[in-house]
Amino acid sequence: MSVRKIKLTSSEGTEFVVDADVANQSVIMRNMLENCEAHDAVIPLPDVTTPILAKVIEYCTHHRTGAPIPTDDANSVPKKTDNIGKWDTEFCQMDQETLFDLILAADHLDIKPLLDLACATVANMIHNKSPEEIRQTFNILNDFSLAEISKDNERMEQK
Repeated sequence: MSVRKIKLTSSEGTEFVVDADVANQSVIMRNMLENCEAHDAVIPLPDVTTPILAKVIEYCTHHRTGAPIPTDDANSVPKKTDNIGKWDTEFCQMDQETLFDLILAADHLDIKPLLDLACATVANMIHNKSPEEIRQTFNILNDFSLAEISKDNERMEQK
């Protein structure tokens, strides 16, 4: 029996053909496939751009197991950000805009392991950094006046 092929279409109309076990890593796509009897299903992804969909597919292809990913493990142990594997670390070496778009896509497509990985990468970017270093890392303008900062500090000290 042949492997079921799924066609994913990005927001720009670019089509990617993937095995069903790759698409099934997304809870959203898995639910769509369960409702579709066609062997060669087409899943439009109007909120995911071509470059980001390519990254999602790269991740899902590397991590495919054939087994569905659990849909909810909110009560599991806290996530660590210091035990990311070599392949995942290299995969997440991208510019910030792409990383943030990948986070949005992983959330939208409900691919929790990818969302956790991308968020852990961002967490590692700010770990042990001062507020000023974080602002520099993410190009965040510090638009608080000295008076506002002093007022905030006083209020926090009173607690």
